[in-house]
Amino acid sequence: MPLLALALTLTQAAAAPPAPPAPTPKPTPTGPFVALDVAQGKTTLGTITIALNQEKAPITVANFLKYVRAGHYDGTVFHRVMPNFMIQGGGYTPELEERPTMPPIRNEARNGLRNSRGTVAMARTNDPDSATSQFFINLKDNHALDFGIGPGAGYAVFGEVVDGMDVVDRIAAVPTSSRGAHPHVPQVSVVIKRAREVKAPAPKPADASAPVEPPKP
Repeated sequence: MPLLALALTLTQAAAAPPAPPAPTPKPTPTGPFVALDVAQGKTTLGTITIALNQEKAPITVANFLKYVRAGHYDGTVFHRVMPNFMIQGGGYTPELEERPTMPPIRNEARNGLRNSRGTVAMARTNDPDSATSQFFINLKDNHALDFGIGPGAGYAVFGEVVDGMDVVDRIAAVPTSSRGAHPHVPQVSVVIKRAREVKAPAPKPADASAPVEPPKP
């Protein structure tokens, strides 16, 4: 190799930025876990399994589990579906009649959990401490909803979808229209047939079709 070419090669190698550090492994959710069995009309859409973060959002998780155990969510709908934003449910019947709720809870949006795709957070009014039963699932990273990022008190994340995100995406794709004071309502109701506590879902097997990296010397 000519000396000039060698010198250029060495200079470029020296100037190359260091390799980025390996990403920190995402902690395995420990639960408790809740499964939402969802249907639209006579069509079963599937089950959404949520891992609740009891450590970071103890008030919100306790509140959510009270509603689950009371059967509050059974027969309620996802009444607000906004593609590329979120799907919201847990408060209305298919006729858009609001279900009675327990007293509102304190906002736990300062817990450090982010409104990222697949996370579950409490819906509320402009009053930060007004959340009752309604929740939403983020369809994308909505970090403007985090405490300290966007204006206001933030929206408290208390769990994440660990299985059934494909079901969430199917819900996000259903046609919607306005019904009375409610915009973005699915034209055919998307119903939570049953909400139930479940054991941790079994880990999914590795994708056999994925390329295997050869061992390093």
